[in-house]
Amino acid sequence: MKKILLSIILTLSSTLLQAQDFGLSFSYFLPKDGYFSTPISPFSLRAVGFNFNNYISVESGASLYRMSGLMLKDTPLNTKDPIIGPNFTLFVPAQLVLALRGQRLAFEIKGGGFGFLPFANKLNTGHLDKAIRNYENWAVANADASFRSQPGYGWMAGAELTVYATQQFGVSLECNYLAGSAAFAMEGTYTGGNSSLETKTFDFSEAAMDLTGLEFSIGVFMTSGGSKGKARRRR
Repeated sequence: MKKILLSIILTLSSTLLQAQDFGLSFSYFLPKDGYFSTPISPFSLRAVGFNFNNYISVESGASLYRMSGLMLKDTPLNTKDPIIGPNFTLFVPAQLVLALRGQRLAFEIKGGGFGFLPFANKLNTGHLDKAIRNYENWAVANADASFRSQPGYGWMAGAELTVYATQQFGVSLECNYLAGSAAFAMEGTYTGGNSSLETKTFDFSEAAMDLTGLEFSIGVFMTSGGSKGKARRRR
């Protein structure tokens, strides 16, 4: 995992040195029915890419997120509480960008896909126990669970508005909708009941980590001229 992360950082750093726009932005991820999360600085470099012309470009990058809590889907449990988390998630997007540019404004429409690698995963056992109590209609429940996490992927789409205060300085607002998942098979036992206790086994082999939600950022950047490339470090 460390070798993969180092390789991505070195590749993005090389691209950054060739870019003509440099900036700093503050990003946040609000997952569906999950907990507010932020990237880990300085391991986040986004909007790295190149322009085909003044209207079409491609962007990529990478962000290392500290996810506070994510949903577990495709299980019989009916819950709105995040069962997975906290964890670390390496997020790598790839987007096609269509831009409308003026002297003081630029509006970009973005769409594409992403891959992500969750690691150092933990379970919120309190939320898992609560979900099982509701599922079984029990007064008490206590689970002993294990899981197998896999890399995931999904699609994303969004838009970015940039306002140029001067020819060299600008402010950007960006929002992306993410919809992705990663296999997260979980199995184990749980014990509980009402007047008496019983133990049951469970096997959620089709369960998946749900990476669906909104990623938004606000940033500032400076340009040395031209529009051949850009790179923005996020926090």
